[in-house]
Amino acid sequence: MIGWLIYQKKGAQENQSYIDWFLEEAKKQNVDIKLVFREDLAVGIVHNHYKMYINGKHQSFPNFIVNRTIEPVLQEFFTACRIPTFNDAETAAIANHKMKTHLELNKLDIPMMPTFFIHGNALPSVAPLPYPVIVKAVAGRGGKQVQLIKNDGAWKTFIQHPLNTEFIVQSTNVQLGKDVRVFIIGTEIIAAVLRHNPNDFRANFKLGGTAALYPLSQAEITMIKRIIKRFHFGLVGIDFLIDQSCKLIFNEIEDVVGSRILSEVSDINLLERYIHFIKKSIQNE
Repeated sequence: MIGWLIYQKKGAQENQSYIDWFLEEAKKQNVDIKLVFREDLAVGIVHNHYKMYINGKHQSFPNFIVNRTIEPVLQEFFTACRIPTFNDAETAAIANHKMKTHLELNKLDIPMMPTFFIHGNALPSVAPLPYPVIVKAVAGRGGKQVQLIKNDGAWKTFIQHPLNTEFIVQSTNVQLGKDVRVFIIGTEIIAAVLRHNPNDFRANFKLGGTAALYPLSQAEITMIKRIIKRFHFGLVGIDFLIDQSCKLIFNEIEDVVGSRILSEVSDINLLERYIHFIKKSIQNE
């Protein structure tokens, strides 16, 4: 069984320990993983046939692909080639676009903050919600491209610098600096982690937050399972905000989720479980 692990070169440098861990766990389970840099990979269609090249050399299709780039269209290409991809193309397309994610999960009646959708080329002169509001680029991740706008003056400053991208605008009537990340493999809830950053409105661990295991209630598990049932997840993190009454409010789905935070608070070997899931999924096809 041969698989590809795809990274951009910069991302590979930043995540070398994760890559080494991934390759080590795969080897233990007799799975051959090849690290492929996105910049070296060319994909396309030639005379109605799907083709893939690495550094100009034609490649046979692998048994599966774990794509750690944020490039949903690439996932669609692999799907067209009938290569099992983790996560799949639909998950990548929805999870990496915050507007699409909220539209989809609203169909499931999942609680979420009041959320408006705007575009950088047509920014409204008045904020669609009372201040303070949080503005997020729909493709932003890791706490980047997120702004806390506290008043009308800050809003006017924001709209003076339009960007050719889409944004969501959300209410801040939650416990700022706190969230819960739920790790999912396939249809299984692996664990939940409470993240807290007392010095920032963002709870991201990389931004200086702390973390602890979070015990999910039965009602929370039932809600999460509604989300799981809608998708065909490989490995994802589902992030929830916490409202003033301590109820979980959906925030986003992390398609390319890390495992550092879970390793910090538990002895769960997330990649061992993930590779076992991938292996079993391929064998069952």
